[in-house]
Order: sequence, then structure tokens, then C-alpha cells
Amino acid sequence: MSTMGSRIGWIGTGRMGHAMADRLLASGQDVHVWNRTRSKAQDLADSGGVVVDAIADLADRDVVFTMVAADEDLLAVTVGPDGLLNQATAPRYLVDSSTVSAETSDQVRQAAAARGTTLLAAPVSGNGKVVKAGRLSFAVSGPRDAYDDVAPLLALLGHSVTYVGEGDLARLVKLAHNVFLGVVTQSLAEILVLAERGGVERAPFLEFLNDSVMGSTFTRYKSPALVNLDYTPTFTPVLLRKDFDLGLAAARQLDVPMPVAAITAQLVQATVSSGRVDEDFAVLLDQQAASAGLTLKSENVEVDDGLGRTKSA
Repeated sequence: MSTMGSRIGWIGTGRMGHAMADRLLASGQDVHVWNRTRSKAQDLADSGGVVVDAIADLADRDVVFTMVAADEDLLAVTVGPDGLLNQATAPRYLVDSSTVSAETSDQVRQAAAARGTTLLAAPVSGNGKVVKAGRLSFAVSGPRDAYDDVAPLLALLGHSVTYVGEGDLARLVKLAHNVFLGVVTQSLAEILVLAERGGVERAPFLEFLNDSVMGSTFTRYKSPALVNLDYTPTFTPVLLRKDFDLGLAAARQLDVPMPVAAITAQLVQATVSSGRVDEDFAVLLDQQAASAGLTLKSENVEVDDGLGRTKSA
């Protein structure tokens, strides 16, 4: 049974959650929204959403999405005293797109099952701008029949929805993804500093890289920030540190050596320790430049981000 046209609940309207809920509303879905700080969700009412006062007001929805920052937040909104799974009724499906540990996910999964609710772990690759461009990617795990029901809704949110298996396998996929994200960003910072030290400006270097076999959707998307030193946050070093912690913990549990990831985790920690915690994780570029005794300046040029627009400083 497809969930298209279902009554949808949404918990969490941070940078990602807000953009995702707004996209569902733009597609004509019936969405009721709760956020801990109501004012951050209020403008979704202008798009046709209903902003509710309590999580309990979402308990009778067919499908409820959660997109929160950390393990403790997911536990609070699901199994906490005022959580979704402690109400008189419970939704048929709970779809969690947060990046949390498999242990937390399993705790929520068991609590959901006790209420007759099926949990799908559906972490994402992307950020608010990627959501708006329709380029979000999902990795989803849980019962296959539940995935088949919910997949049409997920397809409204992005261009790629991949079923990776039962249980919480999607959590491992997302952690591996985010560890790779950090490693790639650090490597990119290093080669940019190397090239600039040798006299090559960042814009032409990235233009070459992005059009080569080594370029990617990510390197192109991040190019405007790296060229113009725009560290408006899409994902902070603190959140990246959390994902490295979770990813390396999973590696220890599975007896997988990850030496490059471990070194990168320390560089991310150095960025956090420097106090640059509210900027985008692309600030790793500044940290790398400083270690080479290089002071970077914005190049103040328009750069294609691959999302259908250019951006200048």
C-alpha cells in the first residue's frame, strides 16, 4: 500500500528538516509539523502546513518523519515522557532521517514495534540547498514491505532512494558516508593549499578538478565556498566530529582499521578546539592553510555549484 496522500507528521525543522518538510508541502502533501522552537517552523504554515503545539498532536498521523540533531534528541521525541511512542495512539510508520547510532536506532525500533509502528531508518546525503534543488539522496533500511510503502514519499524529497537492507544497516551506510565526507574535505583542503602555495588560484584549480575524473558532485557543490571562503553553515565541524566518533566506534566494533579517518578526526577536533564551531565544515581549508603559514583571501568570483546556479562572495 503506497503512502502517497497519507496524513504526514514532521518532527524537527532545523536546516535540513525545514527544507524537507517544505518540499513535501510543495508537492501537495498533508503535513503537520512540530518543532521544539515553534517559531522555526511557523513559516511552514504559509506553505500549507499545520504547526502543532505538542508531539502528541502527531500521534494519529499515518507516517511521521523525524529529523533531529543527535541521539538524545531522537530518544526525547520518540520514547521520552512526551514522545511520539508514549501517546494513546501511534503512527503506522516512523521514518527517521537523523544521523544517530545503531544502538539508539535499535532502542527506538523496539519501542516502535511494541506500539505496532514500523521504523524505517532513512538517513540522507545533502543539506538544505541540496533539498531545494531536488538532489537529496536516501539510504533506507527496515522491512522491505514498509520501504515499498514509504518510498514514493521519499521520492518526493530527492532524486535517489536506495534500499540497503533490514534493521539499521542504513545507519552504518550514513556513518561511512560522513566519514568519507570529512576525509575528502580534508584532502581537498590539502591539495588546494598545495596549489595555492605554488601560485595557482583556487577557482581555476577547482574548475580543472571538477571537469576531471577526480571531480564529483560534492567537489563542484563545495567549490563556491572554497573559492570565496563562504563558511555559512550547512554542516558544522561539531556535527562532523560527532559522525567521526560514531563511525570510528563502529569500526572498532567491527575490527576495521581506519588510519586515514582517525587522523582526519583529529584535524576536525583541532578545528572544533580552535573555536570555529558555528561555521561550515569547509573551514577545514582555513585550518590547513594556517598550518602551512598561508593566509587565504576570498577570490570574489562567481563559481558554478552544480545545482543550477552560481555564487559569488
